[in-house]
Amino acid sequence: MKLLTFEKDNELRVGVKTERGVLDVLKASLYFEQENQFTINNIIQGNDSAINKLNELVSKASEIENERLFLDEEAIKIGPCIPNPGKIICVGLNYRKHAEETNAPIPEYPILFNKFSNTVSANGDEILLPFNSSQVDYEAELVIVIGKEAKRVSIDNSLDYVFGYCAVNDLSARDLQFRTQQWLLGKTSDGFSPLGPYLVTSDEVGNPNQLYIKSYVNDEIRQDSNTSDMIFSCAEIVSYISQYMTLVPGDIILTGTPEGVILGYPPEERVWLKDGDKVTIEIEKLGKLTNIMKQEI
Repeated sequence: MKLLTFEKDNELRVGVKTERGVLDVLKASLYFEQENQFTINNIIQGNDSAINKLNELVSKASEIENERLFLDEEAIKIGPCIPNPGKIICVGLNYRKHAEETNAPIPEYPILFNKFSNTVSANGDEILLPFNSSQVDYEAELVIVIGKEAKRVSIDNSLDYVFGYCAVNDLSARDLQFRTQQWLLGKTSDGFSPLGPYLVTSDEVGNPNQLYIKSYVNDEIRQDSNTSDMIFSCAEIVSYISQYMTLVPGDIILTGTPEGVILGYPPEERVWLKDGDKVTIEIEKLGKLTNIMKQEI
């Protein structure tokens, strides 16, 4: 199932992408006189039970001719597919070729850092390039969305705790990132984690380490890889993190970026993101995430 949020009447509503368009879950619930308890967080926490109820609602709506229950995706303003994530945990240098292009040693353990909720933005949003940075880079990444409480889980069953996946652009101000040994400053500018457009359930994604992953700047392909190049697989990442902290429904994990970022170019060839640039992240089965950069004054 492909879930999304969209703006309507000054609130974010839940939608389900279908062949007939985006089902307005609130409107469908009212039409069938069902109590609407469907927020993204409630769906994630409800896991299989919530998905089953949503599937029933989609089936009912698909059987009738009321087109008002379905929306044209091109006509709506999509919101972040996870508007209020819990922990935002990131893995650095997790693609072998990316580590090689930046002349970094292959990590022995996952390199972890975090971002905050101020970085969350949506497909179609303008992203401000900070006034105090001149080296903003793109990073196409697969996001793991936790669906069940996970504490000290094994690699063999760690993906059972995953609700689904989405795409993110882990934008990075490199001049701020490497000002000190801590990366946080370059990673946490407002809007620096656009998520979406869809949150796709695990059953529809299948093996998360067999997905093509790409990025484009102004329609020119920059990153063209596969999640199979991860140093630490999604299963290993979830298991590893759960040994040190409890993961709960709604936590998200950004799993690293492949080769092709601006930082990986020779210094004389680096052209950092600028005002008006269009950046698109595309991950197999997860759709395309597009944002326009705007210079902050």
